Amino acid sequence: MKKWLLSALMLLPSLALAEDAPTLDSGDTAWMMMSAALVLLMTPAGLALFYSGMTRSKNVLNTYAMVLMAFTVAFVVWIAVGYSIAFGTAESAGVQTVMGGFGNMFLDGIKWTDLSGTYPTYVFVVFQGTFAAITVAIASGSVIERMKFSTWLVFVAIWVGVVYAPITHMVWGGEGAYLFDLGALDFAGGTVVHMNGGLAGLVLAYLVGKRTGYPKIAMKPMSVMLTALGAALLWFGWYGFNGGSAFGANAIAGLAYLTTTLATAVAAITWVLIEWIVYKKPTLLGAASGIVAGLVAITPAAGFVDVGGAMIIGSVGSAIAYFGVAALKKKLGYDDSLDAFGIHFLAGLWGALATALFALNDKDLLWDGPLKESGDRIGQFMVQLESVAVVGLYTLVGTVIVYFIASALTGGGKVDEETEQIGLDEAFHGEKAINL
Repeated sequence: MKKWLLSALMLLPSLALAEDAPTLDSGDTAWMMMSAALVLLMTPAGLALFYSGMTRSKNVLNTYAMVLMAFTVAFVVWIAVGYSIAFGTAESAGVQTVMGGFGNMFLDGIKWTDLSGTYPTYVFVVFQGTFAAITVAIASGSVIERMKFSTWLVFVAIWVGVVYAPITHMVWGGEGAYLFDLGALDFAGGTVVHMNGGLAGLVLAYLVGKRTGYPKIAMKPMSVMLTALGAALLWFGWYGFNGGSAFGANAIAGLAYLTTTLATAVAAITWVLIEWIVYKKPTLLGAASGIVAGLVAITPAAGFVDVGGAMIIGSVGSAIAYFGVAALKKKLGYDDSLDAFGIHFLAGLWGALATALFALNDKDLLWDGPLKESGDRIGQFMVQLESVAVVGLYTLVGTVIVYFIASALTGGGKVDEETEQIGLDEAFHGEKAINL
């Protein structure tokens, strides 16, 4: 008896340490694994179909391939170097402000038993990797039908490490990272994903140049039904995107579920009503576009706002995106083929700024910043304004540099006119979407 009691007493210090250490929660782990799967579905299924349906029939397969291969290349780069740059620890505090270190390249130093909070670190790596992949895939929508496939793949490989990963670090990299320390609020990627990918698309559209015949020749979508299906899959996958950004099966994930659904529904209604008033015809393509605009707008605010905030953010975000697609593009004359800039950048910009206006002043929801620390909403808005300016400038300069490198390595970024006329499906891939 005394021997057993002595052994038990010796275990007490280790038991106390175990209580303080993070422990795996099966519910959180299951939720985060499912969230990663949902976000994965958004790229090679949702976004690929959404984009493919809007392109011309002779370029459908190329459009799908650009999105699909963007995911595969981006994820490999993410494992190789992206995760380390985004979430690793830099050797010096000065470097830590804009990027992590290179100590976790190919996940070196991370064991399969390591935890991020209450779930495995490997799950966090996969979850964040799906964000990296869809961000660069968004940019493809601006240059479909005329960008060389080889240039695109090289661009993806470099851009994820040089542009996406540092921005992710600045916003989500934790203590020491520039925008994180500033107190910028971005729940699931308004700046990191949508502004970043949408602006990269616009830059590429200008650098690659316009499609032959644009805007004089009508370029009708191959299948609005495919686009609508893609929008539905994006909406479904977005629950992993926003809900998963609560990093557990918890009340904040439930809040994100509600606000995501409501803002998206209101945004779809808004877009359809605007079309109905302006053109006297509510279109399915408009409804699908409104869905995506609403999803984008609510993303940075999903875990911070209530019902009223979600409705305003979704409605205004849809109206702003509609203006970008229907008016701004025509006025400025750029050829953003599938409106990556009009929908993702503009709605993402609005959502990032609107987060400061409508975020609940609830310390259990907010991370450090002027709103949480002192209730200073104007101060928080200025922080949000600085964050979107920094992300915009970094994306602009970084994308230009990466494109010129990719273009130089592949002998130019645009396909020749004959290939463009034939269509990239047959001329480059040797395939047709439908063989009759």
